[in-house]
Amino acid sequence: MGIQLFNPLTRRMEPFEPLEANGRKIGMYCCGPTVHDFAHIGNFRTFVLCDVLRRYLRFRDYEVYHVMNVTDVEDKIIARVKEAGTSLKAYTQIYEEAFFKDLEALGCLMPHETPRATDHMDSIIELIERLVAKGIAYSAADGSVYFSIGRYQQAGCCYGQLQKLDFDQMRPGERIQSDEYAKDAVADFALWKARTEADGEVFWESPWGQGRPGWHVECSAMSMHYLGNSFDLHLGGEDLKFPHHEDEIAQSEGAGLQEPGKPFVRHWVHGAHLLVEGKKMSKSLGNFYTLRDLLDKGFDGRAIRFVLLSAYYRESFNFTLDGLQGAKTALGRLDECVAKLEAWQKEFDGEAKPAKSKLIDGFVAAMDDDLNVSAAWAAVFEWVRDINRQISQNALSPENAAMEYQAWLSVDQVLGLGKDLSKEVIPDDITQMAIQRQEARTQKNWAEADRLRDELKAAGWTVEDTPEGPRPKRL
Repeated sequence: MGIQLFNPLTRRMEPFEPLEANGRKIGMYCCGPTVHDFAHIGNFRTFVLCDVLRRYLRFRDYEVYHVMNVTDVEDKIIARVKEAGTSLKAYTQIYEEAFFKDLEALGCLMPHETPRATDHMDSIIELIERLVAKGIAYSAADGSVYFSIGRYQQAGCCYGQLQKLDFDQMRPGERIQSDEYAKDAVADFALWKARTEADGEVFWESPWGQGRPGWHVECSAMSMHYLGNSFDLHLGGEDLKFPHHEDEIAQSEGAGLQEPGKPFVRHWVHGAHLLVEGKKMSKSLGNFYTLRDLLDKGFDGRAIRFVLLSAYYRESFNFTLDGLQGAKTALGRLDECVAKLEAWQKEFDGEAKPAKSKLIDGFVAAMDDDLNVSAAWAAVFEWVRDINRQISQNALSPENAAMEYQAWLSVDQVLGLGKDLSKEVIPDDITQMAIQRQEARTQKNWAEADRLRDELKAAGWTVEDTPEGPRPKRL
């Protein structure tokens, strides 16, 4: 049947169909970080979703070109640059580098392109000029430029494609600065903001005078610069659906750059909100976590990725520290099963045939259904139970073990949780204690064997039997 994705434009499930007929090349854009601070785990739910979708498309034999922007100029950044008394570049570089280190810690593939807004002013200004020339954007007396929703609609275009809008209540959460009262309508949004005293040295020259771009137009210009005027996939958190993504559609399609019948974006994907300990994340509640906060608490990126991947992306998810502890246990079960398969399949001296496994069938059925990762995990752990049962009953041949091991490696190319247990470093003293314990058991010196077992346990290790003999394993 192929991949099915929920389409927020039509509010229904639809087949994933690339813009290029029968094509296998996919252009994918994800709204990236705004580098005014360290990214929090709510942000990373979206970025891990993006990574898994990219990996799954590759698994399904698509070739994905992945672009993720870096917003390195906007109101919060300018205010903090002024507070810090430093340059824009010096301030944002700290958080940009931290973001990509965090992304790597979560096992995410690096995007093919990571454009910064400050490096693409020419493209941004060119897009605004086109909108002004078409009469959809207008310049205010102070040199700011605004997008007119009324003129856009008069041109036969639809504003409100991603969600139904009450035009009397639009943008209720947006602060209207004094210099914005020159707008034709309160719903209009800024494409170019005229320089003010508060901006300090953060400004660029433009046909309308000194200033800086609005946030929404940055993504339109950069996505089309790298992926073309129409592309396949655009991802972001559901909080970006309006106004950010709606404004992207208006700017991009209002400029009239797309071929007839082709949209700015074919498929939109929005990740739902993440709650922490059952509440909205807030520093005042003490439940606001960056990835660094969690790493400092002793959790690793692999466990955090597992938790962020544990729920269906269109459903709100409750992130808890207890859930992270549970992730360690679940990953331990998975690792133990995979380690047994890895050891047992080495007894097979032939070449493993292409994987034919219930794991693959169940995983693909779940992921094809709008990336239903919850159902995919159910398939994975049902497989773990089945493999453990076969091993305990000595019913798994080395050849089948090799096939099942390859099936897991294939699935893990999507999940991105791989851990090569054969390369785990076992301290020399732990190895020596395990050998001594095995010798004591051989000599039926049970008291000494029990003592060594307890000493290993106190050090955080146990010993498991494998086809290659006893092997130390972390608890």
